[in-house]
Amino acid sequence: MLSVLVANPKGGCGKSTVATNLAAAFANGGLKTAIADVDPQKSSLTWLKLRPKSAAKISGLNWLKNEGDTVKGLQRLVIDVGAGIRKQHFDALLKAADMVVMPILPSVFDEQSASTFLEKIDTIKPIRKGRKPVAIVGNRMRSSTRAAARLEEFLDNVGHPVVTRLADRSAYSEMASQGLSIFDRPGSYSDLISSDWVPLISFIENQAD
Repeated sequence: MLSVLVANPKGGCGKSTVATNLAAAFANGGLKTAIADVDPQKSSLTWLKLRPKSAAKISGLNWLKNEGDTVKGLQRLVIDVGAGIRKQHFDALLKAADMVVMPILPSVFDEQSASTFLEKIDTIKPIRKGRKPVAIVGNRMRSSTRAAARLEEFLDNVGHPVVTRLADRSAYSEMASQGLSIFDRPGSYSDLISSDWVPLISFIENQAD
């Protein structure tokens, strides 16, 4: 089993969007997949309740208080960590995960928060030694804006691979309201959006080799 921790201490940076779309990508690829929700708002579990039975199956795990419950034969686990999680709990989740995916918004507040967070986790030996990779994702990017340009400058010096940049698109919220992801609806527009995710998914799958 490969476990992916989606984390950022800053709220509203798109962690649940990244987590649910990643899980859907794995499930649609034929992998037995689950989301472990570690967020008081239970965004990922709420999304799963909306998910139609015809969609690729994704199991839901409530890890808000206790982590560890899983699904037999699981191949991919996406851990959606909410903002403000206790350090002890986060450390346990980080220890259990194979890698970290960190979405960052084009905002000075998000950049400051991300910088502080990365400084802390960079002291953890498996991350410092490169045995537990951290994949940075520029999220809700709008080309030709000052905010995007500033984020690009920040990402140039972040110290971890910037695996992809996700464009700011209304399709994410539209699909989420139906318990779906961009990977659940075939079509040219969905294919265009999903192309943003190919580098991230490839990066994750390389860890499984």
